[in-house]
Amino acid sequence: MHLRKTLSLLGILTVFIITHAHAQTAAMFPTKPMRFIVGFTAGSEVDVIGRMIAHEMGEKWVQRVVVDNRPGAGSTVAGAIVASANPDGYTLFFNSVSHAATPALYPKAPFDTLRDFAGVTQATSLPNVLIIAPSAGVRSMKDLIALVKQKPGMNYGHAGVGSGTHITGELFRQMAGLELTHVPYKGVPEVITDAMTGRLNYAFAPIGNTLPFIKDKRLAALAVSTAARSAALPDVPTIGDAGLTGYVFDHWYGLFAPAKTPRPVVNQLSQEVARILNIPDVKDKITVRGAAIKPSKPEDFDQFVRSEVAKITKVMQAGGVKVQ
Repeated sequence: MHLRKTLSLLGILTVFIITHAHAQTAAMFPTKPMRFIVGFTAGSEVDVIGRMIAHEMGEKWVQRVVVDNRPGAGSTVAGAIVASANPDGYTLFFNSVSHAATPALYPKAPFDTLRDFAGVTQATSLPNVLIIAPSAGVRSMKDLIALVKQKPGMNYGHAGVGSGTHITGELFRQMAGLELTHVPYKGVPEVITDAMTGRLNYAFAPIGNTLPFIKDKRLAALAVSTAARSAALPDVPTIGDAGLTGYVFDHWYGLFAPAKTPRPVVNQLSQEVARILNIPDVKDKITVRGAAIKPSKPEDFDQFVRSEVAKITKVMQAGGVKVQ
């Protein structure tokens, strides 16, 4: 009986010590520079939004927050760096919906998407835009689908296998019943350049990257991927409204930490990102790019990512999409 009581007291004491240590860690955090690892090229929309958050975080905490672009393999190159980093909150992963495609496309990835990361918060929600060169003479999504069906083997571009733009395009291909050649690029800026010149027959790209080119008529916008129209492109229909009923794709961005990062630190990071996203100037800069701010609690973001993994895995498996 005495031994049982002693063991019980030791267990309580251990929990107290760990909890106290974590609380102290959060109270002192941060005390040195931090690093945001981004899985796509500089100038991509996920990079732009990530840099806004990193800048404001550095201003608040008077610690440098470095954005480190590590593109490649659908953001798994960047993910591997974060998954193996010291779980102290100083190495973070700012990524897109592509994170949820990893289990389906990279079964030998050096990390487990759900087990090796702690969701900190979702940051934004935004549509991808179906874009085409104005010189193609295509005026609607239905016209594009008809043209592709007449000429099987036409191409479309995206920012790499497993990227949000790839998933958007693959879902579109399946629902429209198209035969297409997909062309992966290193990043969105390169996709947009080739879409404007007509080297790509069409492409999908995040709204923030495409808006300047749509406004000056160097790109034509045929549809947006989300359930509702974008306030930034009010005259552009959703893909669902344009003819593919039920089509919805949200190109979200969010922040992750290594899985064993102390919970108080994760919570502190989550609260800080939510604060930053609601700074009027930051909020205006994001919404003018066609995105909506969407901060979430860590546990809610984890649950959301699990549901996205299940959904995207079905899309990739249905299309027979595999990494070569």
